[in-house]
Amino acid sequence: MAMGRFIREWPKSLNLKCDRRHLTPLSICYFSTDIGGDGIETPRVKIFDRDLKHKHRDRAAWLMTGSDQLLDSVADNLLDRLQDCKRNFTTALSLGGSGEAVRRLLRGRGGIEKLIMMDMSYDMVKKLKELEKNLTDATFETLYLVGDEEFLPIKENSLELVISCLGLHWTNDLPGAMIQCRLALKPDGLFLAAILGGDTLKELRIACTVAQMEREGGISPRLSPLAQVRDAGNLLTRAGFALPGVDVDQYTVRYKSAMELVEHLRAMGETNALFHRNLILKRDTALATAAIYQSMFGAEDGTVPATFQVIYMTGWKEHPSQQKAKRRGSATVSFEDIQKQFGSSNNQ
Repeated sequence: MAMGRFIREWPKSLNLKCDRRHLTPLSICYFSTDIGGDGIETPRVKIFDRDLKHKHRDRAAWLMTGSDQLLDSVADNLLDRLQDCKRNFTTALSLGGSGEAVRRLLRGRGGIEKLIMMDMSYDMVKKLKELEKNLTDATFETLYLVGDEEFLPIKENSLELVISCLGLHWTNDLPGAMIQCRLALKPDGLFLAAILGGDTLKELRIACTVAQMEREGGISPRLSPLAQVRDAGNLLTRAGFALPGVDVDQYTVRYKSAMELVEHLRAMGETNALFHRNLILKRDTALATAAIYQSMFGAEDGTVPATFQVIYMTGWKEHPSQQKAKRRGSATVSFEDIQKQFGSSNNQ
């Protein structure tokens, strides 16, 4: 059973499960979602501390001052995929992560009329609502929802589009979260997601490892494990999406120092949230990490690079109108016949 709350009245067409006995003057309503009925269970092994991640999202809301070039680039590239679709998505859900950038950069793409902004942090949702006044060219209605990606509080077949920009990689059960997204979509609904890949912050990982070996004689996990590109297609297939598509981009951001990088990660809500983590970071280890980072990767101008690998995933909920692969063995022409007709490349 998952508990949460959302701001503003909810349209009856979305069929959100709601107990109106808990309505408050602020129009905050508590919801409950039973996941067990769909066969999705809470993962037994917890990799990430979701309570800590909730606090990270709160802090990210407090530190949010304006647009972030990295988050804007990722969100813009993700939303570009909507321009390849020859249809409109009336009702859409923006799922955690850099939702502010998604909303600001939509610019009419996808023909969205109603956008639901969801985040696990109440403070982040409140911040998003405050920033709504800055959207002078918005052509869609915005609703706000506090909820956890691991227990999606949306009824099945109620959305046409789910967008997750840099949020799902913090879930303990990524396939389960994606399955819930698929269940929430109507047939022929679209799932768009961007997650951080395994090469993200590779420079910081190396510097942390070397510093810990030198100062402490061993290593402890300081950075979270991330999915590899080869795993993304399997995730989409396992979640039951049709026509899966995966591609990857790599961004290199330059900082004045490693400390500035850490501050940026805090502002994005992307700091370490491992469940089994070392709660103490010694001061000399932190300073050694910054020095090693600078000596190994520093440029002539004094800046240090940080790599962010972003994996983009696209999937559709099944519909009879979608293209389907032919049955194996149903081909009427063999590759050998084609080679005989057109000749091999070696003979040209």
